[in-house]
Amino acid sequence: MAGVLWWATVLGIIGLLAFDFFFHVRKAHVPTLREAALWSALYVGIALLFGVAVLVFGGGAMGAEYFAGYVTEKALSIDNLFVFLVIMTSFRVPRADQQKVLLFGIAMSLVVRTAFIFLGATLISTFAWVFYIFGLALLMTAGNIIRPRDSEERSADNVMVRLARRLFRTSEGYDGDKLFSVVDGRRVMTPMLLVMVAIGSTDILFALDSIPAIFGLTQNVYVVFTATAFSLLGLRQLFFLLNGLLDRLVYLSFGLAAILAFIGVKLILHALHENNVPFVNGGEPVAVVEISTGVSLVIILAVLVVTVIASLTSSKGRAVNLVAAARRHATEYLMCETDPAVREDIFQKLLAEEAQLRRLPEKRRARIREEEQLMALLRRAHADHEASAVTG
Repeated sequence: MAGVLWWATVLGIIGLLAFDFFFHVRKAHVPTLREAALWSALYVGIALLFGVAVLVFGGGAMGAEYFAGYVTEKALSIDNLFVFLVIMTSFRVPRADQQKVLLFGIAMSLVVRTAFIFLGATLISTFAWVFYIFGLALLMTAGNIIRPRDSEERSADNVMVRLARRLFRTSEGYDGDKLFSVVDGRRVMTPMLLVMVAIGSTDILFALDSIPAIFGLTQNVYVVFTATAFSLLGLRQLFFLLNGLLDRLVYLSFGLAAILAFIGVKLILHALHENNVPFVNGGEPVAVVEISTGVSLVIILAVLVVTVIASLTSSKGRAVNLVAAARRHATEYLMCETDPAVREDIFQKLLAEEAQLRRLPEKRRARIREEEQLMALLRRAHADHEASAVTG
């Protein structure tokens, strides 16, 4: 029976990914807000209905584990969208082709995380002290998340990309959404494939954070797998739905750091409770309080709610969001898009964002003017638009 359940679940997830590709991604286009909202709601609804089924057939404890894992993994996945956005901007991916890149990233994430799930389950069943390692890893990750950094530090030019560039001949421009093209009679790799290599290799790092986190909430492999899978499904649509809000979530990293630190402590407490490490309490279990899954779910939800509200209501969040949007639209206008109508639409959005930037308090505006790269980018966009108007 367990085998049938596993196969039905895996085939169902593969079917959802295939449906996403053939009915939405295969033909390059920019999703409308209505389309993104509709499909995001559908995938979240499927995940919640599955959770209700787990609650009914698996019991309250198993249901709580699923929902705690799903919420945590969903929050981490949204944070990963920031990195995907940086990678696609770095490679100047046209907006209509970003869907295919995102779907590849989701599929790759699912493959990598599934491998890590079974590896983690094997380690946990064999070595009880692995909980100490997972807990310490999450505490270190939490500290790293809140370390001050900007998007430029999240470089898309990683080892795998440099290796691909060295081994294969690469074209300068895109050929639609093709992975390979022909230039001067030779078959070459397009930047589209490089983008996918960058995202695929980055997914490995994401898995190192997310899998220990969910194992801190449940050791049921089926719950870990399904919560992880359903948190990833619909992430492509969510990207386009939250595109204008992603940069506004300025305190999300602090919320995620708090959640990971909390789960890290929970893992270490569990490790102490199950302790068999000789140099800790003589290899005997330590009488410590363990945090229940229900309490964990409440704390995780509370942290996320506070984080989102604080981000959306803060003046800093509004300023950061406007600056990021202006930088992104100027980059798209200058380097990504070639269609005149699309470029004009992007430029009008840029003008609206600049008008809002001018209405910010002088203290915020002074800091923005000090960002020389941003100001130079905006000047180039205006100069290019003026030149296009003259030639047009």
